[in-house]
Amino acid sequence: MEYGICTLPIIPMRAAPSEKSEMVSQLLFGEIYQLIPHTEGEQKNWVYVSALHDGYEGWISRNQVTLADTVAYDSYQNSNVLTTKPVSALVKQSDGSLIYIPFGSSLSGLNENKLALATEQYDVSNVDANKGDVLSLAQTFLNTPYLWGGRTHFGIDCSGLVQAVFRQQGINLKRDAYLQAEEGSTVDFLAEVKPGDVAFFDNDEGRITHVGILMSQDKIIHSSGRVKIEHIDTQGIYSEEFKKYTHKLRIIKRFA
Repeated sequence: MEYGICTLPIIPMRAAPSEKSEMVSQLLFGEIYQLIPHTEGEQKNWVYVSALHDGYEGWISRNQVTLADTVAYDSYQNSNVLTTKPVSALVKQSDGSLIYIPFGSSLSGLNENKLALATEQYDVSNVDANKGDVLSLAQTFLNTPYLWGGRTHFGIDCSGLVQAVFRQQGINLKRDAYLQAEEGSTVDFLAEVKPGDVAFFDNDEGRITHVGILMSQDKIIHSSGRVKIEHIDTQGIYSEEFKKYTHKLRIIKRFA
């Protein structure tokens, strides 16, 4: 098996091997991914990959691939050091230039204030990796625009928000809302929720299409248009902005 490591702030993962294809997710700095064969066969400029932390698959540009050695792979498997600031600056020791990495970037291979990644060394003395609780981390995303496939403070989708903040707690959830809904334990009633429980919402066909994090029995933080806090009751999310219910409550889960 071949593995790669993300040495850029983000790498877009696409549904098909084309720059015009939709972005389905992103790889963040320091994340390891597996290069896997695909039924479409060898693509000259594209590689099909699976993110190691959640198994999500997609196409990435071949010119953004950096192969990972066994040391990087083992370090990633045994480390859960993630950045917690919306943006952190690393200094590349080879030329003194800066690289700005997003929330949730992996710092596996960190040794004191130095990070070894592929063939590069970085100074990480100004990087914060102290974990906060689920709600405080989620609220750092307030006003972040909704972006399908996004995972950063510059654009994030509903399931990406939930996955990002729980990963900081050492809980690795799947990428999509309907898959996340299959995990955790069920909370039967809204009156029994605890802050940090997760609510899932379905469409008219009964498919789970949305997710958010409960702050209380009547408040939820979620990404819809932007990351925001709205009212929730047994029917679902009520938008004061649009004066209507926008999401129908299906199930509540507890992951911690």
